[in-house]
Amino acid sequence: MHVSVDTTLCIGSGQCAMTLPEVFDQDEVDGLVVLLDAKPPRELHDDVDEAVNRCPVQAISTTAP
Repeated sequence: MHVSVDTTLCIGSGQCAMTLPEVFDQDEVDGLVVLLDAKPPRELHDDVDEAVNRCPVQAISTTAP
């Protein structure tokens, strides 16, 4: 799995960072998503999918490796 974020869409709701802080964080200045791990381990894939689904503006996407 490869994770991508579009910071131009992000509104800083923080749902991704709250769901999976191992992969997502928020910028301290503007609150926008910060991707910490673009290729998370397999055991986190379900949680990544959950974070994708919780994003209110679909700023996170995944693709197969």
